[in-house]
Parts: sequence; C-alpha cells; structure tokens
Amino acid sequence: MSGTLDGQGGKPGSKPPVVTQRHVTSNEFRAAFRAARLGMAVVGRDGLVRTANDALGALLGTDPARLQDSPAAEFTGLREDSRTWSAYREVLLGRRERLHCTRRLKQPGGQGVWAEVTVTPLPETPDALLSVADISDRRDLRARLRHLRMHDPVTRLPNRSLFFERLAAALATAAARRDAGGRSGRIGLCYLDLDGFKAVNDTLGHRAGDRLLCAVAERLSQCAAPGGHLVARLGGDEFALLVEESAGTEQLIDLAASVQAHLTRPFEVAGQRLAVSASIGVVERPAAGTHATELMQAADTTLYWAKADGKARWTLFDPERNAHRMTRQALSNTLRPAVDREEFSLQYQPLVGLGDGVLRGVEALVRWHHPQFGTLPPNRFIGLAEETGAIVPLGRWILATACRQARRWQLDHPGEQLVVSVNVAVRQVWDSDLVADVAEILTETGLPPSLLQLELTESAVMGSAGRPLQQLQALSDMGVAIAIDDFGTGYSNLAYLSRLPVSTLKLDGSFVHGFRAAEHPNPADETIVEALVQLAHRLGLTVTAECVESAEQAERLGRIGCDTGQGWFYSRPVPADRISALLSTGVRP
Repeated sequence: MSGTLDGQGGKPGSKPPVVTQRHVTSNEFRAAFRAARLGMAVVGRDGLVRTANDALGALLGTDPARLQDSPAAEFTGLREDSRTWSAYREVLLGRRERLHCTRRLKQPGGQGVWAEVTVTPLPETPDALLSVADISDRRDLRARLRHLRMHDPVTRLPNRSLFFERLAAALATAAARRDAGGRSGRIGLCYLDLDGFKAVNDTLGHRAGDRLLCAVAERLSQCAAPGGHLVARLGGDEFALLVEESAGTEQLIDLAASVQAHLTRPFEVAGQRLAVSASIGVVERPAAGTHATELMQAADTTLYWAKADGKARWTLFDPERNAHRMTRQALSNTLRPAVDREEFSLQYQPLVGLGDGVLRGVEALVRWHHPQFGTLPPNRFIGLAEETGAIVPLGRWILATACRQARRWQLDHPGEQLVVSVNVAVRQVWDSDLVADVAEILTETGLPPSLLQLELTESAVMGSAGRPLQQLQALSDMGVAIAIDDFGTGYSNLAYLSRLPVSTLKLDGSFVHGFRAAEHPNPADETIVEALVQLAHRLGLTVTAECVESAEQAERLGRIGCDTGQGWFYSRPVPADRISALLSTGVRP
C-alpha cells in the first residue's frame, strides 16, 4: 500500500502494470474511504490531515478539502487533556496500537455533536487513520434512560439512587478540597417522613396518595429552590433535602422550619381537604471525613427522635443523645451472651426490723461487669433486658444464684431465718414457666420456700388476671412469699389487695422522703403512710419502707408501725461475704 491514497500509474509505452494484491488493497481502501458514511481522515506522523472524506466534512459542517494540512487534534479536541494528547502522539509515532475517546466537536453556529474518536496506525505506512462517529442520538437516548432510571415516576423528583450519587459526589469534593489544603466545607440534610400518610392511602386509595405525594414534592421543591438544594424522594413517604454547601446549623434549621410551614397549609386532593404534617430529622456537620452511610444513619436516628418526641416537628441531631442510644444498642446486643459469659454478679441489701434493728432478710440486686462500660447498676440494663426478652434467662440466673447463696447462709447459720428477696419482671411471668423454674431451683438448692420472697412491681401485679394471677397463687401455695415493690407509684388500687396472694408491701421511697427531718415534718406523708400501714396490717400484710437514709426516718417509720426498713442508713448493697460477716458477729447493720 502506498504512502498516499493516489498510488502510482504506468508510463506511456511501457508494459501494463502488474496488478498486485497490494495495489488492489489500496484501490479498495480508496473507494471505501471516499464512500464511507463514517467520518474519516488520514493523518500524518506530524498530526496534519493528508486527506478527509465527505462524511467527516459533513459532520464538522465544512468542506473536507479545507481540512487538508490542518492539525487533526484541533477539530477533534484531542489536545483538551494531557493524557489523551500523549496517547494520540504515541499512536502517530507507531508506539501505541489504538486511541479511543469521546469528545464534543464544535460545528459552525456554535452547535456541536458528541462523537467517538478513534485513531489507529495504517499498516505499511507512516500514517494513521482517524475515524469520527456521531453518537449524539445514542448519548441522548442514554441520558433519557438514565433520567428515567434516576427519577421517581410519581413525583418526578430524583430518586434514592440519584440522591446517593449526589451525596457521594458532595462528600468526595469535600475530601478533595481537604487533601488540597482548602476549606473542608460542610454538608446538611433534612430527612422527613409524612405523619399519618398510611391513613390517606387506606381511606382515599393509592391514587389519592400519589397525588398528595406530588403536591408535597412541589412544596418541598419551592422550599429548596432559593438555595438550589437537591430534593429527592427516597421511597414511600420519605423525602430528603440535601444542602451541599451548608452555611451552618442555622441554615438547616431555617430550611426545616420552612418545610414545616409549607406543609401546614391544607392540600386539596381528590375532593378532600387534607392536613399534612411531617417529622424531620436534621443533620449538619463538616463534610470532610463524613461517610454517606454514617450521615444517613444519623439522619434516620434523628427522624426517629422527631417521631418519638410527638411528630409534626424537626429535631436536630444530638451527639450525646446518639451516644446514649448507641450504648443502649450495644448493651442490648450483648445482654444474652453476657449471661453465658457470667458477666453478672449479685449484691445484697439488708432488710432490717424497724422495731429491734435485727437483720430479717436481704434483697438481691444484680450488677453487670461489662468489659467496655464497667460495672453497671440494674437501672442501666434491666429495662433493656425486658424489652429484648433477655430478662428471662437473666432472671433465672439471678433467682438460682440468690437461692444458692441463701441456702449457704442457712447451712452456715442454722439459727437464722434470713429471707432472700428477688425481683421478678412481669415478662418472666408471661414468657416463662415461673412456677416450674422456682420449684426446680428450690429443689436444686435445697432452700425452703419460706426463705424466698419474690418482688413484683405494683403496675405488674395490680389488675393481674388469668395466667399471672394463677402463677402468683401457685407460688404462694408453694410457700413462697410475694411482695409488691414500689407500692404507691402505680395503680394504687387497694381493692386488688384483698384477692392477690401478697404477703408484703414495699412502700416507694417517695413516701419516705417526707420523713427526712424531724424539724420539718410533712404531715401529709406521715398520714398517708400510717393509713397504708394500718390497712396492710388489717389485711395480714407486713410493710417494708424503702430508701431509709437517717435515724430520724427509721424512728418515725417504726413509730407508725412499719415492720422493716431498707436503705443506706442500714447499708448499701454489699457482696455476700459482708452479709455472712454480719450473721457471724451478730452485729446489726
């Protein structure tokens, strides 16, 4: 093949030229080059156009002859970035087999087309073949398909995919600025959920629900338009407003307040006048170092707070509140394994006779020796244990451990009748066979039922019927004492006392607080406590006063008839060996 597209002919009078394969290939190439609908040009090693076909001229809106001897890189945009320019030069020098890229080519009048530009060396020549394919229609189709794929079909807002793409891009831009030593920038997010939207779908139908979503989307767009913020529908009735260049927390708060104000105006949907409110979680923070997943988790948590706090409001992310939530979650996740790992221990607080100061019993109180958070009191995890159901295995462990220790005290001090009192959660009554568990543990430990007292809160006991009442009665028939803990803080329905198998009332500490100082007595507290004590005694019940902190309180409570007292005046909760020492020496707490 020749170095140009014109080849060499024979001289006059000479023999006819021999038609070789090489000559045929050159002729065919010439014909194909000129007739091709694909824009093409032959480019020399110097980057100048040797010749161009009509299709390339038409694509660029010029006469192809005018392209001859012009730099191909100029009209193809191959100089636009250093990497493409370097690769192009490598192809021209024969050091690279191919260059393929996409460029936007300029046309007369300022218009342009998107094109795929390919440069490959021509065999057996120093030249290269440049081809330019118009992909504008294909690119437009892709753009339309992407728009459909990245937008919600109901509201026409960006959908979850586009939202996360924009969020990731904003965070990446912030990271790039940080790496370049620039200002880190901030990012903000309002994550909202319509309150009661399900009721609209259920009563008016999904078509009306979709119309409402469209109307909400329009108002959200009005709120976001002044700042150019992104509004997206993430799914269902959840929307997000992304502030890519936040000016600070106040800007996000103002945006959330604007959303609330826009949504409070009634909507006209399907002939109905609908009032709509939204709960909004607001997160604002430096963008650098923030991950999209982390930001969305914070927004989701804050939205949950807004709903839990009463709905129809915005709530700002609070790191301290979130840390508490994370701690709760960590404790919740590790509660059940902690029982198997034996991370719990019991301490015992004395129950003392108010008349004689004699040790009558102890209350078993659990402690969790957490490997991360240290020793935790019951109020840090018992509520979680009840929520998760871990209270069932934990409660059984507490009961077995306390009964085993009480049996040891009985054997070591046969003259003492020390009662061990164990708290029982209402979920233990419902979710386990408490009667069978108690019977089995008493049999295993050898502890007499009379030395075991089970404490249930007033709210758990009052109103008991069916299974709970049957279990309480069965335990009482077994000889186990039943006490109502924190009496006076729940229902306080005294009528139930006559039919419940209860032997002891434990007065809540709030009643005892009024007995603190003899010089400033609270007559009302004393009157109430005295009436409760008299009523309990007439029903055959004993009364224990909780939270006794001074000698004055103990003396006055004893004077009005309380049977036993419990509190720091006598002792804080202590390990089992301290109780053993008290029993051995006979020293009063």
